[in-house]
Amino acid sequence: MCRNIKTLFNFDPPATEEEIRAASLQFVRKLSGFNKPSKANEDVLARAVEDTARVARELLDALVTNATPRDREPRPRREPRSASAEGRLEATIASHASGVDAEAGRTGESGPALGTASRIQPQLTA
Repeated sequence: MCRNIKTLFNFDPPATEEEIRAASLQFVRKLSGFNKPSKANEDVLARAVEDTARVARELLDALVTNATPRDREPRPRREPRSASAEGRLEATIASHASGVDAEAGRTGESGPALGTASRIQPQLTA
């Protein structure tokens, strides 16, 4: 539930009353454990949402910063990995599973597999 609460401070344009109320509703839901309250608790929780929204607005109005306001536009998502990068990743995973060092073309018997440098044990000769 609380993962939906977004940062509201230092944005241009500033947070709206609707955004503050939505964050307050999520906060009260998280605290109370109720997503949809019973009739007996409806008034108490509605009052808690309004009080929380009022205090949140006071907090946002009182905070100060020297940082420039952040843009409201969401950041573009990162592009997915290329097919060649995915292939290299899959080869590395497969080599770990088979005990073959993908870069050197060795098995774990003639040298340590990737990621085992901290667990090297002396080899016994017969």
